[in-house]
Amino acid sequence: MTTSENNNGELVRRGRVEVICGSMFSGKTEELIRRIKRAKLARQKVEIFKPAIDIRYSEEDVVSHQGNAITSTPVESSASILLMGSDADVLGIDEAQFFDEQIVDVCNDLANRGTRVIVAGLDLDFKGQPFGPMPKLCAIADEVTKVHAICVRCGALAYVSHRIVAGEKQVMLGETHEYEPLCRQCYAEAINKG
Repeated sequence: MTTSENNNGELVRRGRVEVICGSMFSGKTEELIRRIKRAKLARQKVEIFKPAIDIRYSEEDVVSHQGNAITSTPVESSASILLMGSDADVLGIDEAQFFDEQIVDVCNDLANRGTRVIVAGLDLDFKGQPFGPMPKLCAIADEVTKVHAICVRCGALAYVSHRIVAGEKQVMLGETHEYEPLCRQCYAEAINKG
């Protein structure tokens, strides 16, 4: 958490929004967990939230593909985050692409109150289109970290999470049986074959 002194010599928290984005299997949640654990080591008050629909590994914990986990609070809407996390020094949000557009205002409000907000989510959906509120979150962020998986076909940096099962719904929870990380060229080849 960044602090500074005001004219009276009191410490004032400086809020910020940090976004971690990329394709599936790129380490977004791993990086979110790492930052939250460091804040805990610094004895900062931490809260972490995830969308209630994400029950792939756990109904309550945020869990990375590598199996690292941290206790979280599942919520149905972004408004709940503002209510439950307003007294945190550091607040983490996983799978932000699944939240409503109000998540942008929630993150701004919390940062303006002095909270460090760390958000992780997919920046693109399986069609290579901007996913949910992520473009706006990237736009308002003080810092954006784009992480990359490795393309399973050629070994280059992955660009998108290619869906390998049938379905046109934008939101389909899945793992390696449903998605594969592909670079731009391998993705273009895959969709042109299909």
